Amino acid sequence: MSAFLDHLPEFWEGLIVTLQLIAASFAGAVVVGFVITAMRVSPVGVLRGIGTAYVETFQNLPLLVLLVLAVFGLPEIGIKASLLVTAVVVIALYEAAYIAEALRSGVNSIAVGQGEAARALGLTFGQSLRHVVLPQALRTVIQPMGNIFIALTMNTALAGAVGVVDLTAAANRVNLMEAQPIPIFVGAGLAYALIAACVGLVTGRLERRLVMVR
Repeated sequence: MSAFLDHLPEFWEGLIVTLQLIAASFAGAVVVGFVITAMRVSPVGVLRGIGTAYVETFQNLPLLVLLVLAVFGLPEIGIKASLLVTAVVVIALYEAAYIAEALRSGVNSIAVGQGEAARALGLTFGQSLRHVVLPQALRTVIQPMGNIFIALTMNTALAGAVGVVDLTAAANRVNLMEAQPIPIFVGAGLAYALIAACVGLVTGRLERRLVMVR
């Protein structure tokens, strides 16, 4: 345990990077996920096709492959960014596919009459989606969104494999110096577990307060 405690500053710096990755990636994933959901339920066939292709593509590719391609491939075509920014963008785009599917299931759970009533009031497709359908759909998928948030938290550990010095990379570096993997990685694992527990607690409370009982 002393190997873990002696390197607390390194772990703390890695934890801060991990929290930045989680917050920025989730925010980006939610924004992109809403856009993809709107495309998936759009009355325009081309938009539905693009949304479907996006979801199928990102759900069928390993995140680590996407990270490696982005980190090593994008500079080859002149697109350069820091490792942290690249990791955030890739993780956000990847997780957006899962958020879009969760939101779409929420939209499908809303009665058709809700959309018809909105259109009868003169709202456009975008307005009825933004003001009527999505707010109700979001309340039905709070727990799935929390599960995606937890999965995203765990997936950020892959950023360490492409050079981002997050909590996992910090633990690996300390282990290379101390050669005591059990206390070092148990400590890092507990930090991830604590983050996941906090997310589960928050989403559980939100679900109890906002869930739509049917």
